[in-house]
Amino acid sequence: MAQGSNQRNGDSGDIYSAKDIQVLEGMEAVRKRPGMYIGSTDQRGLHHLIYEIVDNAVDEFMAGFCSSVTVRIDREGRVTVIDDGRGIPADRHPVTGVSAIETVMTTLHAGGKFGGKAYTVSGGLHGVGASVVNALSSDLVIEVRRDGKVHRQEFQRGKRVTELEITNGHPESEHGTTVTFTPDPQIFGDFLYEFETLSQRFKEMAYLNRGL
Repeated sequence: MAQGSNQRNGDSGDIYSAKDIQVLEGMEAVRKRPGMYIGSTDQRGLHHLIYEIVDNAVDEFMAGFCSSVTVRIDREGRVTVIDDGRGIPADRHPVTGVSAIETVMTTLHAGGKFGGKAYTVSGGLHGVGASVVNALSSDLVIEVRRDGKVHRQEFQRGKRVTELEITNGHPESEHGTTVTFTPDPQIFGDFLYEFETLSQRFKEMAYLNRGL
């Protein structure tokens, strides 16, 4: 009895062992099981991608560093979210060895909302949002305006395709983050946004955050 406990119907091909345990890392896990991170891959999940990036901007407002957020969707379904917050830090992260911008965009559970110093209150997925949006986008470009410089980097399906490009001479008075992304048709199929649903959500956020 004990000898046959690891087999089913006496077939050695049915042995369940350690090699059957699949390990997915980082962005691969998000793309394999997107519903675990955004709930679904239908219209609700599609809208959720936008909410996550907008929530990051709202967090900047709640921290006292952002006054406006602009959301644009073009005819091809490409989404752009622009805020005038502090901009994601661009210096090298001590753990990942790459910039904080790339760390936030490619590493799950990386963000400024865990330690309680950068943000006292926040919404969204607390560090998961930006990297998940990146993983589920066929292409994504982030531009950070900070400290008189523009930092720009491109990604495809969660992986970087360019190094962080830095342009000097930008007015220090202009700061913030712009994220432009296209939801991946491999995940969402023929995606279609619902303007009224998005508009209502943003109206509610503006109402709850007076002055935004």
